Amino acid sequence: MPRVLLIEDDQAVRDGLRMALSRHGHTVDAAETGELGLERLRTAPADVVVLDLMLPGMDGFEVCRRIRASGDLPIIMLTARNDDMDVVAGLEAGADDYIVKPVRARVLEARIRAVLRRTSAEPRHNGAQQPGLEHYGSLVIDRAGLVISKNGTPIALAPTELRLLLELSGAAGRVLSRQHLLEAVWEHGYLGDSRLVDACVQRLRSKIEDDSALPVYVQTVRGFGYRFGPL
Repeated sequence: MPRVLLIEDDQAVRDGLRMALSRHGHTVDAAETGELGLERLRTAPADVVVLDLMLPGMDGFEVCRRIRASGDLPIIMLTARNDDMDVVAGLEAGADDYIVKPVRARVLEARIRAVLRRTSAEPRHNGAQQPGLEHYGSLVIDRAGLVISKNGTPIALAPTELRLLLELSGAAGRVLSRQHLLEAVWEHGYLGDSRLVDACVQRLRSKIEDDSALPVYVQTVRGFGYRFGPL
């Protein structure tokens, strides 16, 4: 049974989401502050964190950074408004997905199921790619073992970052649109939010590129999407 840690300071929202997620079969632990949420994670590990950005004391951005620094636990952030700066900052801090309040329980539950599938299931393989080692200069992708290394050193990628890399590298040389990546990696349908893709690409580049400002592996094709190199 998936275990959800809900960090939300509004008691009405917290109680409502806890009740709704429990009805869908999740075990829900709740905390009203970021500090308490981090303490709960130390004593009762969760499968996914649902994190409000606007928290008293330590805000959600800092909580997100601390969770991401210590591991690859999936994080879905809640934001009170569809503000570009808040959303982008949260995604850059390490969140995997976001939902704008007011939160519909069925939407949150669907996003939780999707992020858990990204965590636990092996990425899909298209017809052209075979499990095994793939060498791209100093970058090596072990598609069967789901291990990424560079210059012989393993690189720790969050599940969404790993799935994004495997999706791009599985179509090396081809340009994949942001919408394609949203559907393949995030399981978002028509007209999903391309900021999810852009922020995850930025985090991925910071880990696999020598210089993320001059990417060799994940290249932007302006106006179209992304292409996996190196050329």
